[in-house]
Amino acid sequence: MKHYYLLIVSLIAFQLSNAQLTVRNNAYVFATDVVVYVEDDVNLTESNSTFYLRDEAQLLQGPGNTGNSGLGRLSVYQEGNVDNFAYNYWCSPVGNVNANTVGNRTFIPNTNFYDVVDLTNSNLAGYTTSNYNGTSAPLNIEQYWLWKYNPGTAYSEWDYVGQSGFVDAGYGFTMKGVIGGNQQYDFRGKPNEGEISTAVGLGQETLIGNPYPSALDALAFIHDPNNVPLLDSATLYYWDHDPTANSHVLVEYRGGYGTYTIDITGTTETYTPPTYDTYNADGTLNTVGGASTSGKIARRYIPIGQGFMVRGLIAGNLLTSDSHRVFYRESAAESEFFRSASQNTNVNSNQDNSGIQYNDQGLSIVPSDFKRFRLNIDFNDTYTRQLVQNFHYTATPNEDYGLESKIYQVLDSDIYWPQNGDKYVAQANAYDLNLAIPLELKLQQQQLIRFRIFDVQNFETNQPIYVHDIENDTYVNLQNQNFEINLPAGDYSNRFEITFVEAATLSTEEFTDNSFNVLQNNNTSELIVLNPKKLDIESIKLYDVSGKLIFDKIVKANNDRLSYSTKNLSDGVYLVQTTLSNSNITTKKIIVSNKK
Repeated sequence: MKHYYLLIVSLIAFQLSNAQLTVRNNAYVFATDVVVYVEDDVNLTESNSTFYLRDEAQLLQGPGNTGNSGLGRLSVYQEGNVDNFAYNYWCSPVGNVNANTVGNRTFIPNTNFYDVVDLTNSNLAGYTTSNYNGTSAPLNIEQYWLWKYNPGTAYSEWDYVGQSGFVDAGYGFTMKGVIGGNQQYDFRGKPNEGEISTAVGLGQETLIGNPYPSALDALAFIHDPNNVPLLDSATLYYWDHDPTANSHVLVEYRGGYGTYTIDITGTTETYTPPTYDTYNADGTLNTVGGASTSGKIARRYIPIGQGFMVRGLIAGNLLTSDSHRVFYRESAAESEFFRSASQNTNVNSNQDNSGIQYNDQGLSIVPSDFKRFRLNIDFNDTYTRQLVQNFHYTATPNEDYGLESKIYQVLDSDIYWPQNGDKYVAQANAYDLNLAIPLELKLQQQQLIRFRIFDVQNFETNQPIYVHDIENDTYVNLQNQNFEINLPAGDYSNRFEITFVEAATLSTEEFTDNSFNVLQNNNTSELIVLNPKKLDIESIKLYDVSGKLIFDKIVKANNDRLSYSTKNLSDGVYLVQTTLSNSNITTKKIIVSNKK
């Protein structure tokens, strides 16, 4: 006689809380669109005991230390979203059930990958293919493309997995898709749980991922006290493969690694796309570049099965744990198996929502006390390197964990933010109107370089953002126009910088020789401009140290003395920018301290 333990939950908020969940004999648990919470362990006792997670249902487990056990299988779906020429990076949420032991077990492709038949039935995936191409209906995986990448290996020494190799819990693996594109995979096996460690080496990459049958919170993982000293620049690196590169030949691949990080408050996340395409000024595709992009963007909540690269700052073991797990639907705004934002159309309410907002391009909107802009630097209209600047008063000259990301790999022709001997694609600074932010550029051959700006957030509308060509001493306001220059091959480590004010070539000498002076009289609460030689003054602007424009006075006169009340200003440091009719500029710092 068959015994069924049947749990069907659909479209309601449901939570199962128990010290232990045991499924025996030919019984099963079927959960749909809910979170199932188990305080301790899951025991799928016999080989015909099954736990189905369907329609974004997820399993969360508490801090119990027993460990999952049994010969039964948990079944959870995930969608591969690339074709037979491109890689997804995976991390299995289950391990094999070849033995009834307690704890996590290794993932084995020909034991844990299944081809979906219906809601409860699946067949083991096949591995019979031709010409290195995976196929669907029925599912046949091309085993040649299954590899893992652990510390101590070079690129040419990726470790082969194939259909019968093993991948330890927590580590990731690569796999190409099937002819035609998207493919649904059924992961079946013992569900991973508890504390899982993955090794990292000094300056070396490791392919890891989300090892659980639930979402993983990147904020909790990145800022776990164990991981902070180990994880280089707090960054997760996501592989993205150019969908137009239809080849199995390595030298014909086009792809790269996008970078993702998030600050400790969970309010500011920073993503930069991989460099293999060009983009338009608003961040969308530039079809002139001769290639297309997937438009993929990483999010805070890492979905089931997602793999990514990390780099070790020192040798050690990164940890993932049940405390990093959350219930967050993949269809919602802040979680997606690394795919185009346009593929996320069903945004649901979630139990854990950080409140990060996104613009129409899918880019995160920073809080009001931050500033941000992105630079797109095009190389001969063949690819674009995107750089990000984050600004916050807490940022330091050293690395700001969770606000900056190091470059994954410097290309033959490339550009980046230099900082303390390292190379960054995302950098943070404390905003100052007089700030000069250096860029380093290297070119393998002569080519046209184009600078463009977009995603400018929380700057005053009339605030210039200049690219300064130091050698030619020219300034181009990227808020108004792009900057293009044709350069020969070479390294340009001191050629370009980003500034917010234009230093006039004659202004310092002219202002000094004519005894021009700007003073703050805190006794009378006045800003005083002394102009004894009666220079023709065009305008006087006052900024606070965050760059906010306090006032803009159009003078168009040569008065020998000008004064402006500062009674209504808060105490603090301000910058006075004076522009003459000949466009010469001087900037002076004043301190306002109103008497109370």
